[in-house]
Amino acid sequence: MEVESARASDSVSESRWSKLAVTLPVRNVQALAASTGELTAEVIERYIQPDIDAFAVLDEHSDEVPVIDVSKLSSPESVEAEAAKLKFACAEWGFFQVVNHGIPDEVIMGMKHDIQKFFQLPPDVKNAYAQRQGDLQGYGQAFVVSDDQKLEWADMFALFAQPPEARDMSYWPCEPHTFRNFIEKYSSEVMKLAHSLGVFVAKTLDLNPELVEDKHVAQFLRMGYYPPCTPMPEKVLGFKPHSDMSFLTILLEVNSVQGLQIRRHGAWIPVKPCRDALLVNVGDLLEIMTNGKYKSIEHRVTINAHKERLTVSAFHLPNYDGIVSPILETREEKLLYKTVKVEEYARLFFTNKLEGKRALDHAKLSQ
Repeated sequence: MEVESARASDSVSESRWSKLAVTLPVRNVQALAASTGELTAEVIERYIQPDIDAFAVLDEHSDEVPVIDVSKLSSPESVEAEAAKLKFACAEWGFFQVVNHGIPDEVIMGMKHDIQKFFQLPPDVKNAYAQRQGDLQGYGQAFVVSDDQKLEWADMFALFAQPPEARDMSYWPCEPHTFRNFIEKYSSEVMKLAHSLGVFVAKTLDLNPELVEDKHVAQFLRMGYYPPCTPMPEKVLGFKPHSDMSFLTILLEVNSVQGLQIRRHGAWIPVKPCRDALLVNVGDLLEIMTNGKYKSIEHRVTINAHKERLTVSAFHLPNYDGIVSPILETREEKLLYKTVKVEEYARLFFTNKLEGKRALDHAKLSQ
């Protein structure tokens, strides 16, 4: 009975996660991009981002996002050196690639194949899984909170995938016929990877891994489709600059089309897709928990003039009813963040348009 009660509680918690959205319905971007005759100046104007050139883009940058070999973190002979690289990546970059992550190739390839096939389906088939009012899940868009805000050049398909008892299967597609199976397999494998990385991250700070066990109990999958924008790709964005609310985010590049850029030292650095790697980034809640030692970094998605880009982002989140408190290493360490209720932070994050690290600013203590 206690197990059943806990599962029921988890299911209620995750259903509350999904009911945070207030996204307004807007036109499907994939269909708009395909109807070039309808891309009038008036239509495209709502997608043009006025501050897109506010910071330089360093196309030829000597630094690369750090690469972490998960197998070396598991080996006594190499764990110390690899853990030092992980600590540096979390503290100085907020992003890192992971290789030898243990997810079977057939799971990743199946997931990639079926996502591409899903977005190739006719609009009426995809719209059978459209977002319902007040729900984060489904096929549509996110963070559209007013009729006059600038829109992003992207569509998404989003699901709560973990824990299994929290799933709303009415959103899980029946086409392609293997899609549900690969979503299940991929989600489970990525969840295991998130738990492993959480343990390694805790150890880099000499923390008891039990302190992070409840920080990634839920998983939200967002499959992104970024169609090409022939008229003016340099003026639109697939995602505006933002940081993630999550504890950890794990990204799969589906078709290796470059688009992600991270903000570092006052400039945008393009992240080159790395074959056989997954990209991991620190979320706001991990920055709060580490009292700012590990950084949740602003990032954005640019658009290609001729090629579509597809990705899968897995956001790992704490229990909806939980709290996240800064952990101080010494009594002398200055407290930089408030203790936050996850529910309140999530509501602030999801009911506003994306705008840099504005949500995290609310958690900072006045200095």
